[in-house]
Amino acid sequence: MKIVVCLKQVPATDSRIRISGDGRGVELSSVDWVVNPYDEFAMEEALRLKEKLGGEVHVVSIGGEKVEDAMRTALALGADGAIVLKDATYAEADALSVSRALAALVRRAEAEVVFCGKQAVDDDRMAVPAMLAELLDWPQVTVAVGFEASEDGAGARVQREIEGGREVVEVAFPAVIAAQKGLNEPRYASLKGIMAAKKKPIEVVTAADLALEAPGDAIEVLDVTAPPAKTGARMIEGDASEQVAELVRILHEEKKLV
Repeated sequence: MKIVVCLKQVPATDSRIRISGDGRGVELSSVDWVVNPYDEFAMEEALRLKEKLGGEVHVVSIGGEKVEDAMRTALALGADGAIVLKDATYAEADALSVSRALAALVRRAEAEVVFCGKQAVDDDRMAVPAMLAELLDWPQVTVAVGFEASEDGAGARVQREIEGGREVVEVAFPAVIAAQKGLNEPRYASLKGIMAAKKKPIEVVTAADLALEAPGDAIEVLDVTAPPAKTGARMIEGDASEQVAELVRILHEEKKLV
């Protein structure tokens, strides 16, 4: 079975983000880059499927020079190979253009099932998995929190998170599965895996190699601003009853909230 995982490299969530000089973006030159956290759950589930049914796991991604670091991380975990689209025009591409590129990478990898994170933590669009499935004309299951492949590898029973509970879906392969937190517990790379990753192949392709048109200008960022600075905490003195009374007064008279 050929299993493909779509990975995205994103700024670490604890990075200090600064607004760029033109006020229409953020300065990313000094941030730390990591694999999108939701994609880590996708990667782990792909490796477990490989361990159960056999086959190969390949990762695909789009990005610049640093994206190969994310690919090496995946290879160290146990992926067998990687394909990277390096093209600067995709740096600010909209979700549809990204989905078209990923669909081309998935076809190049001859995937039978695709895992990806439910969303990327940098833009939080949560649009790519559904678009990717539509472009491939495959069924999809999003926000997956449980996955059990059939013994014959023809499909899987997937639990997805819904409001107030879980929904169980039976899906036939090929399919796109978008992972939610809680699907599994991602593994760490072993020293042996890290050393082996240095010898595993990373295929670098261009948009021309995939017969892709340049991404459109569907999204234009007009302004980027930092959130308002947090004000200092205000301590209320006294015993519990005095504190409650003073808090109610503040909310009513000063803040006009009650």
